Amino acid sequence: MKDSQQQAQACVIWMHGLGADASDMAGLADQLLLPDVAVRHVFIDAPVRPVTLNGGMAMPAWYDILGMELVDREDKQGIEQSDSLIRAVMDTQLSDGFTHDKLFLAGFSQGGAMALHTALHTKHRLGGVIALSAYLPLARENRPDLDKSTPFFMAGGQYDQLVLPTWTQQSHEWLKTHGYEKIAFHQYAMEHSICLEEIRDLSQWLSSQVEGAL
Repeated sequence: MKDSQQQAQACVIWMHGLGADASDMAGLADQLLLPDVAVRHVFIDAPVRPVTLNGGMAMPAWYDILGMELVDREDKQGIEQSDSLIRAVMDTQLSDGFTHDKLFLAGFSQGGAMALHTALHTKHRLGGVIALSAYLPLARENRPDLDKSTPFFMAGGQYDQLVLPTWTQQSHEWLKTHGYEKIAFHQYAMEHSICLEEIRDLSQWLSSQVEGAL
């Protein structure tokens, strides 16, 4: 957990990508430029589980992935298990004094997919949702509870071969179709990664959301 020197005005809960760990997102959070707001960053490690796509090798994964197609990435049981883990972390932050509208769910790749899934099944307005190089899993059966005024930051790489740009775009369109209009959507000239321009844009977006909620 990383707190600013002054009392935190918001809390960002971070979920890493497949095979990574919490230090990955801690490195990203350290690069954010948030001079005017005090933000608590909380980093979660995914459970270790066999991943079919990687020959059954056990690694940190929020859910199993069977193949390269989007429909191969919908391990409902694993997603729901990880959803419970994330909600337990949210409950801890709520007990520590944050309200739902001061909580941000954020993640990269699989972690971003979990941020979208868990947020959309939350019956409150959140401070925001950050989905980097990600997509919405289980979209066909998703009946969202999340308050429509919740803002989103969605971004991805134009040359991403792991999370295809069309998947990110489809998730963006799904959100708009379901009444979510406050979406900052970006595509950058990169593959499956994070770029400096993205960090700059995310820093500006997160600062404005925190400041606007004060």
